Amino acid sequence: RKGATPALQNQVGRLTALLPSIALARDELRRQGPTLDEKTVHRMTRQLGAEVVATRTRDLQRFRDGRLTAGLEMADQHVVAEVDGGRVRIRTPIETKKRKGVKHRRKIRVEWREPKLLILYLSDRKGRMLKGTRPWIDGTMNGPDHLMELMAFHLHRLGAARAKAVSFVSDGAPWIWNRLDWVTGRAGLDPKRTERVLDCYHAAHHVS
Repeated sequence: RKGATPALQNQVGRLTALLPSIALARDELRRQGPTLDEKTVHRMTRQLGAEVVATRTRDLQRFRDGRLTAGLEMADQHVVAEVDGGRVRIRTPIETKKRKGVKHRRKIRVEWREPKLLILYLSDRKGRMLKGTRPWIDGTMNGPDHLMELMAFHLHRLGAARAKAVSFVSDGAPWIWNRLDWVTGRAGLDPKRTERVLDCYHAAHHVS
């Protein structure tokens, strides 16, 4: 795409995901060899992000239609599913009138929004992430119902119905706990092999 090889797109995507800004990703790319301006890095990142979301949307629709096959990644494992709300600043450009002879600066409105986030991972007997494995992370700005559908979707596609146990871990927010029965049923989990755990840090905070 526009002269960028799959290897370069992979490199740009990884660095932009791992580093806190596009500018830092561009600087790190220059240290590794490729010389790209910030605008190009931004464009490539947006294209990759759009493709990932499009793939997830396609698979989510297959899940809704009952056509998505369950995987085996979580079979015979202890699965931990955590949910929480995050915090992110959204910058929205504001249209302003240009005045003759005055240098025009683009104005923006900054608002705080709460993305809903989830993380799934395999754990050992002590509840720690299983060595040699990586978590599955996802999130949405479309509210709690969409997030819980995403959780059911991921649990199904990864084969959590065949897991030894699934632990739902979160704070005490009603928007999470009130939807877990639906997630259990939609993902095809055995209720007898699921448990709900109040996150110890949130519990200690409320006790204090």
